[in-house]
Amino acid sequence: MDFQLIIFAALGILILLVLLKILAVPMRIAIKLIWNGIIGAVTLLIFNWIGGYFGLAIEIEPINALIVGIFGVPGIILLLILQNL
Repeated sequence: MDFQLIIFAALGILILLVLLKILAVPMRIAIKLIWNGIIGAVTLLIFNWIGGYFGLAIEIEPINALIVGIFGVPGIILLLILQNL
């Protein structure tokens, strides 16, 4: 009876380690996307603050924040071009 308990416990720990390893990569990607979104939102806030003097503004939405967070200044230019089409 004790031998079966040890085998099942070891098997459970092994399955848990495999699941954690599988979920580690998507978690890193999710954290990176969240971080890029935060950076993009802050960049858009600064752009809207400075661009307000020149009549330029971009709405701060999650997809816009991700575009700016991932692409940086070219992302802002892309959003300005798409906004003025």
